[in-house]
Amino acid sequence: MEQQTQRRLAAIVMADVVGYTGHIQRDEVGTRALFRNLEKNFVLPLCRLYGGRIIKTMGDAFMMEFSSVVNAATCAVELQQQMPLHVNEAESLDLRGMQFRIAVNLGDIIVEDEDIHGDGVNVVARLQALADPGGVCISDAVYAQIRGKSDIPFANGGLVKLRGIDGEHQIYQWSPDRAAEQSTALTIREPIALEAARQASIAVLPFENLSADPEQEFFSDGITEDIITELSRFRDLHVKSRNSSFAFKGKHTDVTEIGAALGVKFIVEGSIRKADQRVRITVQLVDALDGGQIWAERYDRQLEDVFAVQDEVTQTIATVLPSRLRSTLSERTQRKSTTNFSAYELYLQGRWIFLTSAGTDPRAISYLEKALAIDPNYAHAQAVLANLYAYSLFSLGVWYGDPEKRARSYLNDALKNGKQDPIILTLVAETYYWLGESDRARHHIEAALRINPHDIQSRIVYGSVLNGAGQHEDGLQIMNEALVADPQMLDFTLEPKAECLFMLRGYEDCLAILLSWEDPPPHTYGQIAACYAHLGKMDKANEAADSFRKACATSSDFARYARNHARICQLPEDKENWLSGYRMAGLLNEP
Repeated sequence: MEQQTQRRLAAIVMADVVGYTGHIQRDEVGTRALFRNLEKNFVLPLCRLYGGRIIKTMGDAFMMEFSSVVNAATCAVELQQQMPLHVNEAESLDLRGMQFRIAVNLGDIIVEDEDIHGDGVNVVARLQALADPGGVCISDAVYAQIRGKSDIPFANGGLVKLRGIDGEHQIYQWSPDRAAEQSTALTIREPIALEAARQASIAVLPFENLSADPEQEFFSDGITEDIITELSRFRDLHVKSRNSSFAFKGKHTDVTEIGAALGVKFIVEGSIRKADQRVRITVQLVDALDGGQIWAERYDRQLEDVFAVQDEVTQTIATVLPSRLRSTLSERTQRKSTTNFSAYELYLQGRWIFLTSAGTDPRAISYLEKALAIDPNYAHAQAVLANLYAYSLFSLGVWYGDPEKRARSYLNDALKNGKQDPIILTLVAETYYWLGESDRARHHIEAALRINPHDIQSRIVYGSVLNGAGQHEDGLQIMNEALVADPQMLDFTLEPKAECLFMLRGYEDCLAILLSWEDPPPHTYGQIAACYAHLGKMDKANEAADSFRKACATSSDFARYARNHARICQLPEDKENWLSGYRMAGLLNEP
């Protein structure tokens, strides 16, 4: 069978065990067991957390590939910093002193099936031998890329000759001792990933719906999402987003595999059975490293007691985890902003329909308004309604009648009733962004991040807000940081990241993202047409424009959409950039 060969530029990390042969001679069984444990429970999760992959394991070494040089260097240093924590429980004192030498290089590699070789690999193999035990050695190419983007204290290691490789090579070294001497904190400009690596991390898998009625799926999903939200209120706990957890919905994947894939230490899973006015909720907390059960409970309650169950689950998890967790809120009075179960259930139905229909199903509004009829001060329902009406300004073929006025009315109510809740503040910020009020959007999203700085969805909304304000590169960087910490958020970032790239005039990159979307909302065809028009590819622009017109209920839909879309841009040149693309594609006739 013919091998598939390709070349590409990549950041390569090689980690080699210092004195492996001696460890093997003294304790072969223990050494091999520790090495396997390090791979499964330490190196692989951390590598994935930074967007990398382990290419191969070579008995006493790991070779990893990263698309980001900054992530590669950061991961290498983080591996060395955390290594003592992962070997200090080994049975023998000898193995507790196990160390890595690590090197990072940026270079051309040859990929053949799942293996790599080439100059980039040869250089990193030579560099790791020059690293201090417990240290990291990087090439000049790596240093040039991370300089100004990282505060890792790499010291000049001078010019060296590498065996079998022509010329002299400039290297830079990091070691724990040198870092301590310089008293320099590790402060990479990708803070989410670092925080995620250091903190207790957890994922809440979708609770299984065991009710006889499959339409109760919204209820089990809603309970899961609210437990995710409640856990995210703890500053010391990194909670994976809904998108990450729900990627495993309906799959029977081993929890250790899920833990490795998501880069988390703990997993919550459970089931819900709802019948008449009673609910049975089973929940367990599992160690994602070995699959061992830490805690489990079954709750048989009246439906109206579901709030108490969620509180108890959240508090118990916080208590049984290895470290005490600090709540981000001094009081927990803002949790769901209602104590009425009927209103809560209607809210879950409305939110679920909104998320699954991109706001085009009017039943979402009906359910949310019924929830407010029961509890007029229900801030979460008000925030979702404001968000829905604002998003409908970009929908095609659906018009709710003066949605902007309705959005603003619900915005005011949501802020009045839930101004200290980071979830509400994030929804409010995103709503103001869609309404073209960048300053207000920024005020509220920064308030949300002060309360919960680790929330990935809030970070992505922040990136969008900065992009709309004209800070395109900053916005794109924040979105990329969020994806490093939580790769499963890719679908949520598709459109905002494409918007950033369009504003930066990166039309090819913008197209690549939009065309990768498996089931995009109809308005994205207009954006695709604008990209092709700016690139001068008019045949493809016309084809995308035709797809867009088919999605419009009336010819006036697009003119309204174009005006609303341009409004999110605060800089006149950004507004004109979108509008000119639409004009060139034949979708907009007005000046």
